[in-house]
Amino acid sequence: MLRRPGLLLPLHCISRPLLMGPPLSSSGSLALTKAAKLSCTYSGFNSPRVEWKFAQGDTTSLVCYNNKITASYEDRVTFSPSGITFHSVTRKDTGTYTCMVSDDGGNTYGEVSIELIVLVPPSKPTVNIPSSATIGNRAVLTCSEKDGSPPSEYTWYRDGVLMPTEPKSNRAFSNSSYSLNQKTGELVFDPVSAFDTGEYTCQAQNGYGTPMRSDAVRMEATELNVGGIVAAVLVTLILLGFLIFGIWFAYSRGYFDRVKKGTSSSNKKVIYSQPTARSEGEFRQTSSFLV
Repeated sequence: MLRRPGLLLPLHCISRPLLMGPPLSSSGSLALTKAAKLSCTYSGFNSPRVEWKFAQGDTTSLVCYNNKITASYEDRVTFSPSGITFHSVTRKDTGTYTCMVSDDGGNTYGEVSIELIVLVPPSKPTVNIPSSATIGNRAVLTCSEKDGSPPSEYTWYRDGVLMPTEPKSNRAFSNSSYSLNQKTGELVFDPVSAFDTGEYTCQAQNGYGTPMRSDAVRMEATELNVGGIVAAVLVTLILLGFLIFGIWFAYSRGYFDRVKKGTSSSNKKVIYSQPTARSEGEFRQTSSFLV
């Protein structure tokens, strides 16, 4: 309803978008690349000013301001007094559109919102699956795809068998301990058991188009190699023992002292003096060295 002092005026708006082509579903959904008209009818306004606002999450933008399409939409949206028409839509157009009508003086105002969902089938999901996981530890498998609209939900398969959200509800998975989030596609084993070895695939579906599956990846549940760890520690200790013994042996034999003496000897200076002229009868010393 529109409010004017002492007077109530109705604002009429179609409850969902009108599609230029095949009819829309009751949820206001629309296939990708189709044209769509969002209709808003009104009456009782003097020189009505119409604006359209688009909201998606925390982001808000103007599609139409003062009966004119804004620059960011003018290449694919047209305005008419009865609504706005998208010549084609993309997945980014999914959101809430609000039609706002007022008169020149601002005394009369009304608005109504329309939810538009652009349908895009999911793409092939990508998975992150470890090739091996240690029994008793935690393992996380992830699955995602970015193209589907509305966002996809995910299911997991092990060796081609659908994994239930509650493992204890199916005898084939009753020995496993995992949690499965269908919204995020995350599969968490906590802890991993020997029964969790197998080939895992993930499927994405959003109710539009064909569900898509990932490639199969095998995960092996392996025992912790305690013997190997102990052996590695022993080898490290033995090598460290040899190193310490070698240093002690070198000190006990005076090796480091000889090296030190040799170093100090090499630092002595050698002075050389030229021979002086002497008479023939004198003893001739050709050169002298002082060490």
